[in-house]
Amino acid sequence: MKTAILLMAHGSRIPQANDAAREVAKMVQEMTGFEIVEVSFREMHEPNIQHGIDACVARGAERILLMPYFLFMGAHVVHDLPEEIEAAQKRHPGLIMEMGPHLGVHRKLAEVESERIGEALDSLGWR
Repeated sequence: MKTAILLMAHGSRIPQANDAAREVAKMVQEMTGFEIVEVSFREMHEPNIQHGIDACVARGAERILLMPYFLFMGAHVVHDLPEEIEAAQKRHPGLIMEMGPHLGVHRKLAEVESERIGEALDSLGWR
């Protein structure tokens, strides 16, 4: 059964922010080896989540793991993203779709933040 990964990001009016989500999706594809890794946006940019799901199906996905690329559990993660999945299920009744966890609290996020703090201190000449 062909599995796709769909990263669901918020979306931004700033194109570079959306490009960053696409770059993360490319890295995820390289790291996981999944053939189908797509990115979609909840607001303000294309492809929206429905189009992201459709893109996965068009590439042959029979099941999709939808991953919220959201740091915290807010209204999008709790309400909006499940509603998006429900709407897509009506269009693709045989498609298996499950949502994975949001980023949340994770030691690796703290490691990244610590690295960024070090970079900032160095660039400011504070250490």
